Amino acid sequence: MSKKKKDAMTEDVVVPQVPEEISEESPALLEEEVVTADKSKLQQTVSHISADSALLDRQAVGFDVESERKKQRVSNIIRNIFVYTFLTICAVFAFMPFYWMIISSLKTEMEYREAVPTFFPRVFMWGNYKSVLMQTDSAGSFSRILLNTLIVGLLSTGIGVVVTIVTAYALARMNFKGKNILFGLMLATMMIPGEMYTLTNYLTISKWDWNDSYTVLIVPFLVSVYYTYLLRNNFMQIPNSLYQAAKVDGLSDMGYLVKVMVPLTAPTLVSITLLKFIGTWNSYIWPRLVNTADWQMITNWVTNGFTDRGGMLYEGLYSSSEPLTTLKMAAVCMVSLPLFVLFIFCRKYIMHGVSKSGTKG
Repeated sequence: MSKKKKDAMTEDVVVPQVPEEISEESPALLEEEVVTADKSKLQQTVSHISADSALLDRQAVGFDVESERKKQRVSNIIRNIFVYTFLTICAVFAFMPFYWMIISSLKTEMEYREAVPTFFPRVFMWGNYKSVLMQTDSAGSFSRILLNTLIVGLLSTGIGVVVTIVTAYALARMNFKGKNILFGLMLATMMIPGEMYTLTNYLTISKWDWNDSYTVLIVPFLVSVYYTYLLRNNFMQIPNSLYQAAKVDGLSDMGYLVKVMVPLTAPTLVSITLLKFIGTWNSYIWPRLVNTADWQMITNWVTNGFTDRGGMLYEGLYSSSEPLTTLKMAAVCMVSLPLFVLFIFCRKYIMHGVSKSGTKG
């Protein structure tokens, strides 16, 4: 090959040249990459340490929470023990008179009068209840006294509820002059002691010669301000739009009362009816004051009768005027039983009616 061709080939080959700046800065770039790698490793290490620390913190917190839960459970158990112990003691004290009444009604008179009382009858004297049913003396017979109580209770309750409904409706829905003043005066009468009513009522019925009759047991207690107040509050909760709609449909005020308001306030009316009947059944002072034996109520009959009648029941051990406490206890059990049954089956109506009457809106 000739010399000219070699020179031409040599000229065609270009040798790349590395810039001086890059060659000078290469150590700095390498150092920066190393620092970046170290930082990333450091961050990873810190993140691992943070995760481990968080795990330890969670474990520590979990241990404290569990410990607090155990302490809370122990404190709740101790508190419940004290609460239920206190309630049990209260229940025992509340139930003890009823228990004593029941076991006394099943004892003999001799066992009842022993110096050391027994808390369980040695012999069950079921005949005491039979003697109560057959009792007939100056206090009247059981059938007559029971009839008096039922007649007075049903009539007084029925008429009293009707009077309460009409009065509460007038005070809740009707507009007339002096309505608020009249209602305030009615509430003010609740501040007067009942003994004062007893005295004035007795003087009134004595002047009218109402003694020894059902009238004297029914009429003085037909109006109850407390029941009127409860029912009035209940009536005021019913929206006025219902009254306007009833008027559009052509209902009179009495029709609106009977067809709309009475059904809507049925729980309160049921509670008022039950409470009024219970109050009539338990009445004691007024019937004893105004009526003789044949016209008295069942609670008066319990306290007035049950003597040994010349020793017929206990072989002459007691005089004819000696009260027989076991028979009295049996009579009290019989008188109390209807009220217990009535309250057990109707207690939800009583509680619901009274609680609902105390709210508005």
